[in-house]
Amino acid sequence: MRIDSRLSERLLKVKPSSTLAITSKAKKLKGEGRDVVTFAAGEPDFDTPDAIKEEAILAIRSGFTKYTPTTGIPELKKLICEKFKKDNSLDYQPNQIVVSCGAKHSIFNTLFVLIDHGDEVLIPSPYWVSYPEMVNLCEGAPRFINSRPENNFKINIEDLEKHIGSKTKVFILNSPSNPTGCVYDKDELKEIARICVERKIFVISDEIYEKIIFDNLKHISIGSLGKDIYDYTITVNGLSKSYSMTGWRIGYLAGPVDIVEAVSKFQDHSTSNPTSISQKAALAALSLTDDFSRTMCLEFSKKRDYIISRLNKIKKIGYCKPSGAFYIFCDISKTGLDSVQFSSRLLDEMMVAVIPGDPFGRNDYIRLSFATSLNEIEKGMDRIEGWVNKL
Repeated sequence: MRIDSRLSERLLKVKPSSTLAITSKAKKLKGEGRDVVTFAAGEPDFDTPDAIKEEAILAIRSGFTKYTPTTGIPELKKLICEKFKKDNSLDYQPNQIVVSCGAKHSIFNTLFVLIDHGDEVLIPSPYWVSYPEMVNLCEGAPRFINSRPENNFKINIEDLEKHIGSKTKVFILNSPSNPTGCVYDKDELKEIARICVERKIFVISDEIYEKIIFDNLKHISIGSLGKDIYDYTITVNGLSKSYSMTGWRIGYLAGPVDIVEAVSKFQDHSTSNPTSISQKAALAALSLTDDFSRTMCLEFSKKRDYIISRLNKIKKIGYCKPSGAFYIFCDISKTGLDSVQFSSRLLDEMMVAVIPGDPFGRNDYIRLSFATSLNEIEKGMDRIEGWVNKL
């Protein structure tokens, strides 16, 4: 029986975003003049480079404010193809590219055109909070593959094979990962690719954090590992993390022509084109050297190392060292609190905002973002250390 006949059943399955809820509460407290330290941010704490802003201003002044082709302006799609070739050893043509309103939009569009009612989507756990909810909206069935901290939260092949069933249609890969920061190496990806090709499973490869990677590791795109897996891979990326352009809402996907054409058709009747001005800004972003992303990555590496040095002093909190992104996933099981209790009390009692691990699939963990200043990290860790030690 339906809970509320005014709403669709598919929407009733979707949970509200707890990450946005915590962030909103922290912002409200800050607006009231409270000294809140937030480790909740899901975006870089860097300004968008000036060259990108100037291109957007020029677009406005020149009147580039009308509709564009649904899948993006030709010059941007061409530049995205060049980026894939240079950075990822992936050969795509412009007719294999769709530019959308963020990487999240690209992932949802892909799931929508691939998934029928009851089709299963394999999702390594812990996972980004929106993956299962997008699958639910598409009337698919999320199936979680639990990973273990002793393997840096990367799934192994045996677990992948065990979870494949007759209705498995898609596997979602996120490397570097939100929330754990894990990064799959080439050999691990080859094994995943082999299984997915053998079982005819599509891979949605979410590579939004590709340029935020540490310890001299190299990002590998799974679609680059041979023609067979290339034909089953939809590669998703965007500008939000690499160029600190979260609010500009530009993401893109690349994949087989038939899937790309289906996404284009769907986008025709949902959003149409992504913002014209943001597309011009994206041209400027993809024309930059890697200096900005390298500088940002170096700063994040320093912040990661500092926050780890502080966590090492707190006996009741464990962690896995992240190899990419700007999050650290922390085990709080020894505190006796679950993640929602921990996060709520920490914000109420110490004015520190962290994200509970429950919506990521682990209620015994919290996520700390180190996309904030070192001064704020130091102040926040002082508060967390003192508070946890008294629990």
